Amino acid sequence: MTAPMEPLPHNDLGLFTDLYELTMSQAFFNQGMSATATFSLFTRTYPPNRAYFIAAGLEDVLDYLSNLSFSDRAIGYLQATGIFSEEFLEYLRGLRFTGSVRAIPEGRLYFTDEPVVEVTAPIIEAQLAETFIINQVNLQSMLATKAARCVWAAQGRGITDFASRRTQGTDAALKMARASYIAGYSSTSNVLAASIYGMPPTGTMAHSFILAFASEIAAFRAYAASFPDRTILLIDTYDTIAGAWNAVQVAKEMEADGRKLIGVRLDSGNFDELSRKVRKILDDAGLDYVRILASGGLDEYEIETLVQAGAPINLFGVGTKAGVSADAPWTDMAYKLVSFDNRPVMKLSPDKVSLPGAKQVYRVKDVDGNFAIDIIALEDENLPGGLPVLEEVMKGGQRTAPAATLEEIRGRFQADFAALDDRFKTLNRPPRYPVSVSGRLERLTSEVREEALGINVSDTD
Repeated sequence: MTAPMEPLPHNDLGLFTDLYELTMSQAFFNQGMSATATFSLFTRTYPPNRAYFIAAGLEDVLDYLSNLSFSDRAIGYLQATGIFSEEFLEYLRGLRFTGSVRAIPEGRLYFTDEPVVEVTAPIIEAQLAETFIINQVNLQSMLATKAARCVWAAQGRGITDFASRRTQGTDAALKMARASYIAGYSSTSNVLAASIYGMPPTGTMAHSFILAFASEIAAFRAYAASFPDRTILLIDTYDTIAGAWNAVQVAKEMEADGRKLIGVRLDSGNFDELSRKVRKILDDAGLDYVRILASGGLDEYEIETLVQAGAPINLFGVGTKAGVSADAPWTDMAYKLVSFDNRPVMKLSPDKVSLPGAKQVYRVKDVDGNFAIDIIALEDENLPGGLPVLEEVMKGGQRTAPAATLEEIRGRFQADFAALDDRFKTLNRPPRYPVSVSGRLERLTSEVREEALGINVSDTD
């Protein structure tokens, strides 16, 4: 019987690629094509009701590129397929990433058509990385953006990540915890994520805990006895209002012991109505310090409705709908060749046109320090009044600086988000943030288009 393997064995990440990346690479190899290529990663369109993205996933990309290789097991597998030549497999055996990467740092905002990552390397090295790079940046940027929308909707009320059990797999659960923390969540229920990323873990109890006891109040007392300094009671197992009164009784018993009940959790029902009734019960009992947590099927739209209605909820536990980005579970992210052997290239397919050449994004701010416009330019341009957004993060196959801490990344997001006008943050039909193309890039695009059409499109009758 074969021993179970980790979903992503670190020394076999070379195989985490689509087959056509390898077949193209063998064809490049056979043609002696090893010149330098630049690939640009960008998102073509916004999902519904979006007007910005948050850069996330770069750390995983840099780790992957730093360790890109094909193990003996990987080479053996490829050999067994019968698809590849022995000469090419021998080339893969010694393959390492030797190129450079420029990218928008994690936590920063970016917009459609802007390169969030640009990879420059010998063409086979850059081509093979496509699948992993899109996989990681697409998922994590999508989740971070969804989480930021929830944070915006909460308007200062705390949010914790409860998504792990219904994300699409263990890797997605971990990445959701990290991405949501970057975007402003306060904590995660996933203990492994908390331990890996240095995030605060949080959690209360499940209904099974209540059901295991002869009565709800017995369960409450048992939990309070075990965790006298961090007790939050789940009060909707049987009847929410009755549960609130039981929580009051336990809170008074805790006060007699010099302790305080932290909060109560609502996990079902009409959160607006129930939170008001529970708040009154608590306040009338002199327990104004006890907070109310709501969880269960929440997303940014429901959070916004509750907040705008003035529901007395202090903290939201957000799970499934955010963890799978339910209203926008995919983005149109692409990784396209924009330069090969010092020749700018572009794709002309309808609705999938790419901009040629290695690029830089310049962000222009207004007199108040808020974002005014982004300009996509060529890499060697210098636009007065604009701040370059892409930074060199890898050169010669090596990182150019130590990895940023999660708190630093979180701080970048907070600074960028504060500088984005609130109208772009609205949850429904926000306007498009202005992004333009520099004059030089416009001219280059026209020249490359004309040349490509002249060479590749024959005249027809």
